[in-house]
Amino acid sequence: MKIAIGCDHGGFELKEKVVAHLKEKGYEVKDCGCDSKASVDYPVYGKAAAEAVANGECEKGIVICTTGIGISISANKVKGIRCALCSDTLSAKMTRLHNDANMLAFGAGIVGENLAFDLVDTFLTTPFSGEERHQRRIDLIEQ
Repeated sequence: MKIAIGCDHGGFELKEKVVAHLKEKGYEVKDCGCDSKASVDYPVYGKAAAEAVANGECEKGIVICTTGIGISISANKVKGIRCALCSDTLSAKMTRLHNDANMLAFGAGIVGENLAFDLVDTFLTTPFSGEERHQRRIDLIEQ
């Protein structure tokens, strides 16, 4: 599975650790930036990662900023993206089961390294339930 990942300066250090974690788990990674702790605008990187998922280049995406809020909003502006901001593993699981979210967002200032890895692992290994009621709701969101 190929994963798009993007961040701003606030998420840079954690993004680097998540990229290493993903590669260790055998995932292919498309790093959409940023590439340092120098101040940047998160919408640029949220959009880049989201577009890689929306156009089919990557199957899933992960975006990180200080809180996860701004970059998740940015990712969700791309048609076809359902980016869920999660700070606990139950939310990461349920957004896959019920919402078939294709992107995960979290805040480097909110979650630490170990929780970030758990969020990523839960999100990437939980399948969509496929239940009709959940698909119906996703279809309504997409309209």
